[in-house]
Amino acid sequence: MEETIKVFETSSTEDVARFLVGMYLEHETSQGKLGGYIVDCEAYLGPEDMAAHSYGMKNTPRLKAMYQKPGTIYLYTMHTHLILNLVTRQEGMPQGVMIRAIEPAEGKAQMEKRRVKTGSEISNGPGKLVEALGISKNLYGESIFSSNLHLVPEKKKVPKKIALLPRVGIPNKGKWTDMPLRFVAEGNPYITKIRRQEIDPEGGWQVTKGSLKGDHK
Repeated sequence: MEETIKVFETSSTEDVARFLVGMYLEHETSQGKLGGYIVDCEAYLGPEDMAAHSYGMKNTPRLKAMYQKPGTIYLYTMHTHLILNLVTRQEGMPQGVMIRAIEPAEGKAQMEKRRVKTGSEISNGPGKLVEALGISKNLYGESIFSSNLHLVPEKKKVPKKIALLPRVGIPNKGKWTDMPLRFVAEGNPYITKIRRQEIDPEGGWQVTKGSLKGDHK
């Protein structure tokens, strides 16, 4: 975990987003552990990023967590869905990564029950994965390194290729609309809006002996 904390503390937001692809995300709930691999995430570079909530250094009570230390959990509601974000820069610099999709692992049956869905619909969107993992607003402002919702670096997988794409649902934001700030495990079936012909039979993961070792370069 020390290496992961160091990545958050010393890397750019884009590099943290890249590092998070393949990272294992786990939520310890009263019904047991729920977890999966991050396959799709987006970097937000406020205060210069017109698509970021903190654009122009905007600071409201809702945005308080964005100005806290790296690894702070920032949750917000969009269209009735709770969305998970992780703060990526030093205190006072409101940048972060939104977790867009995960590949379910532990507790998949419970996730299906929570979502009343099966297959990729369990967690192929930011609101879907939050519901699947049972994440609630009480985690706002907690740390992704030490709370019930946390990263598990030793379980990390290595993608065959990390593709860079424009973020989803960012219209009319000038250059920020098309900027490639979305990082995905290419070929993974849980990526938001992936086409069937683009799915890799191996899920987009390396299958070598070193596939559980993280690489944030």
